[in-house]
Amino acid sequence: MSASARLDAPSAQVARRMVELACLAPSVRNTQPWAWRLSGSEAWLHADLDRQLLVEDPFGRDLVISCGAALHHFQLAARALGWRTGVVRIPESDDLTVLAHVRLRRDPRPETAEVLDAIRARCTDRRRFTTWPVPPERLESLCEEAREWDAVAVPVLDLATRFRIEQTVRQAQQPSERDDRPDLESSDGLIVLGSGSDDRPSWLRTGEALSALWIRATRGGLSAVPLCGPVGVPATRAELRDLLDGSLVPHLLVRVGWQAIGRSELPSTPRRPVDQVLRA
Repeated sequence: MSASARLDAPSAQVARRMVELACLAPSVRNTQPWAWRLSGSEAWLHADLDRQLLVEDPFGRDLVISCGAALHHFQLAARALGWRTGVVRIPESDDLTVLAHVRLRRDPRPETAEVLDAIRARCTDRRRFTTWPVPPERLESLCEEAREWDAVAVPVLDLATRFRIEQTVRQAQQPSERDDRPDLESSDGLIVLGSGSDDRPSWLRTGEALSALWIRATRGGLSAVPLCGPVGVPATRAELRDLLDGSLVPHLLVRVGWQAIGRSELPSTPRRPVDQVLRA
């Protein structure tokens, strides 16, 4: 590595910190199915196939969505620590586990420390939300944040559509092996994340959008809970597609609501040590 390249690369300690913060991202059943490789001003995100849920997630959709969330967390962390990111998603590689290649450059206008606070504060709290409804404009604001990451985000505001989706979700939860409870409540906000396609690039983007939406929700005092199980049932996914828009392939449902007091007192979800996710 040239001297100029070394000057424009984060220290090993800073790069490791970026990975540590990225690993606070949400993942399906807390599998944390990612691995990272660092070299100077570059980072590679890999899927850790050993952590794939082969029965529940045979195609790896949820695994890649989880890795997309980690990729977004990494980008946020890098900017907050003073580094810009250039990302190539699903780069050409002989290693099919590579999902993204990130180049780091110094950023003269880093994000505020509030971003790091939101990354640390974000959590999956599956307790029931309060009965206070989420205003439609708040849901639309979250969707706008998600769309910035090239995903389709649709707030479900029509009551008839909402009722049919609730029925579809309840039916899907019966044959599904996943426990995504609590069930949807009428006061919950509901957002559908997806794309025009159903492949690894679109799943990765959905993961980034989920992370962006969730961080925005956290900063605004809201909680979010993804519902992977119902969308994993092919018949349910097809029905959701018909209910919303025939051009939308749903990847994920997201419950949004006001959480009861006491979220900060919940124990943190265990995380893998950074040394376990870093590859040589």
